[in-house]
Formats: sequence, C-alpha cells, structure tokens
Amino acid sequence: MQHVNSWRDVAAATGAADRAAAEEGVRRAYRLAGLAEPERIVWAESPRAAVEAVEKLTDAGRSVREEVRTRPWAEERRRMYDELGPAGWSALWSATGAQLWETTAALAERIRAGVVADLAPRPTEEGAVRLVLLDAVLGQHDAAWLAAFDGRGDRLTGLAEVARTAGWWWPYARAVVISERPEVLHRDEAGRLDHGEGPALAYRDGFALYAWRGMPVPAAFLAELASLTPQRIREEENAELRRVMLEYYGYDRYLTESGAEPVHRDETGILWRIALDGDEDVVMVEVVNSTPEPDGTHRTYWLRVPPGTRTAKDGVAWTFGLEGAAYAPVRQT
Repeated sequence: MQHVNSWRDVAAATGAADRAAAEEGVRRAYRLAGLAEPERIVWAESPRAAVEAVEKLTDAGRSVREEVRTRPWAEERRRMYDELGPAGWSALWSATGAQLWETTAALAERIRAGVVADLAPRPTEEGAVRLVLLDAVLGQHDAAWLAAFDGRGDRLTGLAEVARTAGWWWPYARAVVISERPEVLHRDEAGRLDHGEGPALAYRDGFALYAWRGMPVPAAFLAELASLTPQRIREEENAELRRVMLEYYGYDRYLTESGAEPVHRDETGILWRIALDGDEDVVMVEVVNSTPEPDGTHRTYWLRVPPGTRTAKDGVAWTFGLEGAAYAPVRQT
C-alpha cells in the first residue's frame, strides 16, 4: 500500500519540524478529544531536552495523554475490529502497521534508553525520568499504528498531523512540550541503528546514540575502529565490543594478520578458528568460487559457521542447511 511507504518515510524523517503545522495538529487533537486547547506550547531540541522541559513546567496541569492518544486509538481500533472482523483486522494490520512496527518500536526504545542514561546517571534517579517518558506521545514514531488507520476516519487526524511534522510530544491540560525530529539517522538493511563513523541518531542539541549493527557502543569506541590491530582486538575485555571490532576489521583480515593456522582443509575449503577469551570461538570456512570473475580470477569467500564445526565440508554444508555427510556438490559455486 502506498500510504505505508509514506508512513515509513514519516518514521525515518529527519530535519527541522514544521512547527506551525505541528502546533495546529496538537490543537486539533485536543479538540477531537473534547479538551480545551493548551494555553502554551514549548519546543525542545530533542526528547532528552523535552524531558528536562517537562520537569521544569509550572501550572501545566495533569497529563491528558489518555484522552488525546490512548482512548482515541483504542476506540478506533475497536470500531475497525467490529467493522472488519478478526480476520479483516488481522489482514489490515499485517498489510500496514506490522510492516513498520518492529523497527520503529525498537528505535523508540533505544531513544528512551538513551534519555534515561543521559538524565539519570544513578539508578535511584531512573524512576522519575521513566515516569516523564510514559507521558509522551511518540509523534513520528507512532507511524506504525497511524498507518493502519490512514484514510479510515477523522478521529486521529490531529495525532497524524503532529506525527508527520514533529517528534515526540507531551500533552498536559494547559501546556504541551514538543520535541524536534533528529538531524541524523543511519540504519542498516535490517532497520537497526548502525554507523561506523559517528552517531547513528543525532539531534541538533547534541543528544545522540551510537551503534554498530544495532548494538549500542560508546562514541570513543567508534573513533578507535579506524586504527584497530589484531593485538588491540585480542586485548578488548568486553566480548560484545570485541565482536564489533572483528566485524569492522574483517574476520579474513584478522585471520591473515594474526598468524592464525587452519584447523582443517578438504576439497570444499579451509576451516579456520579464532579462540576468544570470554566468548565462543569464531569459526570460518574459506572457500574459492569455482566460477571465474570476468578478469579470470577466482573470488575467495569467508563463511562464518557454528563454533562446533569440525571440518570445512561440515561448515559449507551447514550454510545450505545440510549435514556434512549429505553435502556432495557436483560443482562448487
């Protein structure tokens, strides 16, 4: 569905919010919820700054998230469920929101974790920050469920307008705090935060998240990747960070430059093993493509296989979902 792609773009949007449109969307959401429009709207440069702004609000009144977001969504879902039936609703969700849900929900959770880490350095302080985050409407990161209701009524038009034009927002009886969208967003093919040369997600006030293929990493760690050596990789005590180092450096390069010895070879290839302290062994099969490249050379591939692999043939067979004894290719490609 075309509108699913448009909501996918909303979830990944970067750059300055359309503040006038977002504020009008907020007012519409209040009116549709039967509430008086907020007396004031406060803008913040990031979700972190928005939480700080909420904590400084005076005379904002109670949170009205229930009326503005939770209740309208639940009532519209019930209306659609009754109209379409269980199978129809399931089909609608599968074709719309489910396409965006996993990656968008994971991104929102990463942002929450980053805000808590920045604003609550001590565990005893985390509760207060998490309570403020519970009051947030996720704006652009509510794209998944908004996609399911797109074009099916006017009840959620205010929420949709804010989502299309701004980031997270906090609705209270007399005041609203709205966050800008990020300036930078880098993700891999699976939709995970991923960038090896800077923040994977960044807002213009400096709030940022660093990640390599979805795994959170310190900013200083990324700066070190360009100068890695096999010795530095071996010395890393954190097994997860060491795994990132190996992925960035390249397993084949590490094997070559660390003086590793093959543990088995046969007609299918060469089996290599990297023993790592505090982590499972990394086992790779080196295979040569029998089909020549245009220049006549034969390309070498490195296949990562389970740690328990004992022979090259078993490793190659595993990549095809077979046992070693059942793998007997007529021609290797």
